[in-house]
Amino acid sequence: MTETTAINDFYRTTFEQCGQEGFLDQPEAVRQMRHSAMDRFVQLGFPTTRMEAWRNTSVEPVAALEFHLPVEASPIDPRTIEPFSLRDSFQAMVAGGRLVPDQLPHDGLPQGVVIRGLADALKRIPEQVLPHLGRYADFNEQAFVALNTAFLSDGVFIQVPEGTLLKQPIHVIYLSTHATALVNHNSQLPIITHPRTLVVAGDNSRLTVIEHYVSLSGGTRLTEANGGLTFTNAVTEITAGAGSIVDYVRVQQESDDAAHIATVQTHQESDSQVGMHTITIGGKLVRNDVNTILAGEGAEVAMNGLYLVKGRQHVDNHTRIDHAAPNCTSTENYRGIMDDRGHGIFNGRIVVHPKAQKTNATQSNRNMMLSDTAMVNTDPQLEIYADDVKCTHGSTVGQIDEETMFYFLSRGIDRETARRLLIHGFTQEIISRIEADSVRMSVDKLVSQWLPDGQDSINVS
Repeated sequence: MTETTAINDFYRTTFEQCGQEGFLDQPEAVRQMRHSAMDRFVQLGFPTTRMEAWRNTSVEPVAALEFHLPVEASPIDPRTIEPFSLRDSFQAMVAGGRLVPDQLPHDGLPQGVVIRGLADALKRIPEQVLPHLGRYADFNEQAFVALNTAFLSDGVFIQVPEGTLLKQPIHVIYLSTHATALVNHNSQLPIITHPRTLVVAGDNSRLTVIEHYVSLSGGTRLTEANGGLTFTNAVTEITAGAGSIVDYVRVQQESDDAAHIATVQTHQESDSQVGMHTITIGGKLVRNDVNTILAGEGAEVAMNGLYLVKGRQHVDNHTRIDHAAPNCTSTENYRGIMDDRGHGIFNGRIVVHPKAQKTNATQSNRNMMLSDTAMVNTDPQLEIYADDVKCTHGSTVGQIDEETMFYFLSRGIDRETARRLLIHGFTQEIISRIEADSVRMSVDKLVSQWLPDGQDSINVS
């Protein structure tokens, strides 16, 4: 038996044990979907560097280990999450893969707005969840989506009805904590969680959603065979109804030794406007797959990303924008800063389908190298099957501009301060595009703490 087959069999066995113990007790439609997803995962197996989409990223550090589901998380001191809380927001929290009931918002929600645990929503309002769950993120071609779907247990379900304008942001905190494994209640086994977020924005609605992934435990090493390693395998599905406006911010701030694989899939109807902002700060091995389908005429998407990579971090950003309808607009802007021996990757694809005439699409990736030993791979792509379009793309890789540095020095600003100002300014084109003031300020603070000589750092280890 090969090592790959053994790992696949391990997850299959774990899946069957969960079913026997009622750990994943859900509606029949979900049960069938989970079984189909597990079958597909076993067929696909973990991706390898022989696959074009994964040629720059090896998932061997997580594919070679037997990760276990958590059964119970360590108690959480409310004071530990205060640094991550966002003022004037509706906050929900998931710890160790399970919703924390007393952290759900109950007051002040407009009529018809739903923010609740996914497991609870499947139990109490399945008619609102099932038409969307698993419809947008396809597990047939993506192994990690298949694995997430197979072990789909809990997460957050958000629904904003037609015509509702939600002024306060919805802030979902996903905590990676010390947890006990489902098998033998062993706290020393590697732990995996499969967070699932489903956002349904009704026609002509407006909302802001922030997903914030943080670690409250440290000491994990991807090079160790055990020792409490945590692996987050997250899937987010967003459907934007006709005329809706959705601003989605994803902040990944887990431990620098954590593994994090994420898939975000958005489906946009006519005249919808979606802003997608992916901020990656932590994690040892990170892969972000961010995709949207412009399915309705006149839809618009602004896809922005900022990845800050240092130490021996490996951060891979794969994006795809499908123009499937005419008169749609997409603007993509990703920026990366690489330091030490960090490795950053950007692979962005814009696909203009035959019926998508009058498409307007721009794509840009810029990278700043702070170290001679850092690496970056950038590959912007256009795939066009229509003849009446306006599309551009490009990428740059460079160091701090010495002429601008000289300008600062000639005005009495010391080199370190000037360097910090230039790096911070490089990030602002991305951060400034976040609509909500409180969210933008929070992200700006996190980025400032990451920068060389950053002050007032939040210790999440």
